[in-house]
Amino acid sequence: MATAGDAAGLSPVMAVALVGALGVGSQWIAWRLRMPAIVLMLLAGVLAGPVFGIFDPERDIGTFYKPMIAVAVAVILFEGGLTLNFHSLRDAAEGVKRLVVIGAPLGWLLSTLALRYGAGLSWESSAVFGGIMIVTGPTVIAPLLRTARLARRPAALLQWEAIVNDPIGALAAVLAFEVVLVLRTAETVGSAAWTLVLGIGVATVLGIVGGYGIAQAFRRAWVPEYMKVPVLFTVLLAVFAVSDSVLHESGLLAVTIMGIVIANANLASFEELRRFKEHATILLVSGVFILLAASLDFSALGLLDWRAGVFVAVVVLVARPVTVFLSLLSTSLPKTEIALVALTGPRGVVLVAVAGLFGERLVELGVDDAALIGPLAFVLVAATVVVHGFTLKPFARALGLTAAETPGVLIVGGSRWSAGLAEALKEAEVPVLVSDPNRGHLKRAREAGLPTFFGDILSEAAEHNIELMQFKSIVAATDNDAYNTLVATDLGPEFGRENVYQVAREKGDYKRYQLPATLGGRPFADGATYNALNRMVWQGWTFRTTKLTEEYGYDDWREKRPRAVLLAVIAPEGEIQFVGGDVEVPIGPGARLISMLPPEEAARPRPAAG
Repeated sequence: MATAGDAAGLSPVMAVALVGALGVGSQWIAWRLRMPAIVLMLLAGVLAGPVFGIFDPERDIGTFYKPMIAVAVAVILFEGGLTLNFHSLRDAAEGVKRLVVIGAPLGWLLSTLALRYGAGLSWESSAVFGGIMIVTGPTVIAPLLRTARLARRPAALLQWEAIVNDPIGALAAVLAFEVVLVLRTAETVGSAAWTLVLGIGVATVLGIVGGYGIAQAFRRAWVPEYMKVPVLFTVLLAVFAVSDSVLHESGLLAVTIMGIVIANANLASFEELRRFKEHATILLVSGVFILLAASLDFSALGLLDWRAGVFVAVVVLVARPVTVFLSLLSTSLPKTEIALVALTGPRGVVLVAVAGLFGERLVELGVDDAALIGPLAFVLVAATVVVHGFTLKPFARALGLTAAETPGVLIVGGSRWSAGLAEALKEAEVPVLVSDPNRGHLKRAREAGLPTFFGDILSEAAEHNIELMQFKSIVAATDNDAYNTLVATDLGPEFGRENVYQVAREKGDYKRYQLPATLGGRPFADGATYNALNRMVWQGWTFRTTKLTEEYGYDDWREKRPRAVLLAVIAPEGEIQFVGGDVEVPIGPGARLISMLPPEEAARPRPAAG
């Protein structure tokens, strides 16, 4: 299927640019179409590589291609470790512990049996590949969770299991490979065991020392702020390289441990580091998926027969569910959550990369059917990515384990105005929560029967007690302009800066009080301040929801309500967008307008359309 481009090839720079364009472009298109990004990245890589022959990683990038993947996987696992703060594990601790301690060895056993009797591989190939299959793929889980918007606990279970079991799966494969090495060569059992123990020990020590060293250096200001990320990257690569030189694939364990140590060190600059790493990880996940898909050899897939389909079905429908159900037996977790985790086991980058490596090594040792490990790994990844990519969200929705179907609004700041807006949103069937660190400010909202949270929205308590995934927009509307700016700035990266709004600052028009554009949220409500909005409520302004139709459009509404302050627009499908700034909001038939009306306009009879 290759074309003329196959002969000439791309320059290394052009190849890297193409990988970036395909990876990030696939993620952007997936976001626009609300599709699983992993599926589109897989498709883009296959089309660019084996189908049209535009891009061949080994030909166009050369020998640097595989080290690039190895380093990228290390960075991805390190970033995953950075998300594993023990405080965030509180609700899911028991389940995660069982999925690692019981689930990993049980999954290894069942995967080995699936390979032996499903795919028909030898015991040697089955044991090595079965160890790798413990991995459930953090590179796949993260994008899936972002799309599915699961409830907090099942999301934590899947995320922790994927990241912690990732290096364990690689090390299980190393252990099985060492056994095969002993049986196939003159190497002694003692020598193989010593290599394995030494490698795991060195990886653990390096991970702890590297993480603790970074934490101390940053905490004691031994590293200037502008050099923190470069120093972190350098130490990360050094830890990975040294550990990997002692025992292949142990570097994955080292960087994961290093990330977990830093995540639990309570560093003041941790959030900035984590967000930078998240951005880097999105680029790396995109790139690695494109590289692996583009390097697929269709002739290798031709070695597979019908037993490959049996193998995938057994893994997805038997091995994974049995592993999870037995691991989580007698826990306090609801059966719906156990079922969701049991039927969600996508495999990703690490599986394909490590499987290909060990497949080649086993072939060199004389295990002929190990040539099938690479193709089987790719088929398993492709099948689970597509299946879970399209089924996770509807399955979780059917089990009641997703955030609210309609994206909600989080209002920070209790007041008469906040309570009025929250009531209007509730009547419009938009999930809403009013938060304030002052209990007295929440009195009116509580009297109206509205959901409230007493506490600081930026606190750890809020992270544990509020399902933030059910909210799309945030409105910072306390009586403290500085706190509003802090909330909008801190939560902007999490919610998306386009979804974070803030009441106008009292002195925002004065040059000496103006803040940089990077701080605070977007304006709305015609630039009204906290005092102005609440003064309007005291003067008798009321909240009103109006539905537009073909006969009664926005221009008609504005003509009849010239003084109305338009706050937000709810699209026909339920998406809400607050109105402010220079961003155009599409307002058409079926949309609902949430506004504030002065007493004289509110007293007029409602138009037929509302």
